[in-house]
Amino acid sequence: ARMGRTLVELFYDVISPYSWLGFEVLCRYKHIWNIDLRFRPAFLGGIMQLTGNKPPAMLPKRAEYMLKDVKRMAKYYQVPVHMSGDDFQRILATSSLAAMRFITAIDMTNPQYLEPLSREFWMRFWSQHEDISQPENILAVARQAGLSAELSQKALDMISSPTVKDRLKETTAEAIKYGAFGMPAVVAHYDGEPHLFFGSDRLELLSSVIGEKWLGPVPS
Repeated sequence: ARMGRTLVELFYDVISPYSWLGFEVLCRYKHIWNIDLRFRPAFLGGIMQLTGNKPPAMLPKRAEYMLKDVKRMAKYYQVPVHMSGDDFQRILATSSLAAMRFITAIDMTNPQYLEPLSREFWMRFWSQHEDISQPENILAVARQAGLSAELSQKALDMISSPTVKDRLKETTAEAIKYGAFGMPAVVAHYDGEPHLFFGSDRLELLSSVIGEKWLGPVPS
């Protein structure tokens, strides 16, 4: 980290719409705040399993609220998340494991593509309502994010390798070690200790803890 800059880690999974909201806001602030933003692709399924958490949609009242909440947040945060009632079935029927392994492989080989690639996965799943779990869909996302066919194929071949599988497991375990039980999990390293913030609606609190100015979700 550069002198006097606060390291802020974002643990995320592209299956999580709230992760997308948090991701975009932090991307907007990375040149405004004195921070080093580090993207940490992790596996939400693993976090839920290891902490005994359940998807919010399992509780009908909460699912009902979440639909309205995501709609309001999307508008306020200016992020094109489009959520409808049948998305809950879609989420439960989709595994993000291959996608998160692919993103991890890119993080390990060509980290400069991490931001556009992650964004394209969210765009495809949450804006265009298309699949992100099959190899051909993953390659389409990579192409959209500006990766060459060669690079994408290489990363796709890596997703079954122990190196990539282990890295994703380690990152997921690290999030849990910081206290995460869901996504997004934002960890700010400030004053010699890690501070965990859960969700995309705690970034104002994050700014206050690290001594930065909050200018709303869309700082101009």
